[in-house]
Parts: sequence; C-alpha cells; structure tokens
Amino acid sequence: LGEEVGAAVVLREGANPTADDLREHVRSQLAAYKYPRRIWFLDELPKGPTGKIIKREIRAPESAPTAPASARPR
Repeated sequence: LGEEVGAAVVLREGANPTADDLREHVRSQLAAYKYPRRIWFLDELPKGPTGKIIKREIRAPESAPTAPASARPR
C-alpha cells in the first residue's frame, strides 16, 4: 500500500457491514487523511506464538476496492 491507508478487518460473528459502511463510520471519527481508502476482510489476522498480530504479514489483495475519488480529501 505504500503511504495509502488501508484496513484489514476481521468481523465478529454475526456482523455483516460492508466496506462502505465501515469507511463511512471511520470517516465520521477521524481526520480525512487518516481514514482507510482500502478495506478488505480476513477470516483471521496473522498472529505469532504469543498471540500478537504480525503486521508485516498483512497484505492487501490486489482486488481490495478503493474509496471513490469523490470521497478522497482534497
């Protein structure tokens, strides 16, 4: 992703928001340059033996949708 903000999301059981739902919620809470332009869903986050999330192993799929240009800050 480089300098583009993205989010790998693991949903709780029974939750079913869309990437757009999550993006809109976060946009209402954060500054325009901080909200994720790409959101993708995972079954689980990669964890090490101690249970910590291994961030370097999280990769955005090429097919992760980006926010529409009209939603990006100027």
